[in-house]
Amino acid sequence: MAETYTATLDRIVDGQTAVLLLEEDDETVDQLDVDVTMLPPAAQHEGAVLEIAVEANELREVEYLPEVTQSRKESAQERLDRLSTRLSDRE
Repeated sequence: MAETYTATLDRIVDGQTAVLLLEEDDETVDQLDVDVTMLPPAAQHEGAVLEIAVEANELREVEYLPEVTQSRKESAQERLDRLSTRLSDRE
């Protein structure tokens, strides 16, 4: 039986292997390395958020979540902006 996860594409190694970080309850619980061509073309970039099904350590289904990807990117940028503002206030 397949297990479903939210996964984030952490990095692409040697242009071939996508390193997916599997999440449960907003925590990273595992890592799955797959051939990057198994992912939808729009999701073949760092930070892409996917919903995946895994069975016996094999990727069975993949759905790219562009809205979640964009939301996480914006949240990360806001955090960086806040931190850089705080640092510049100290000088």
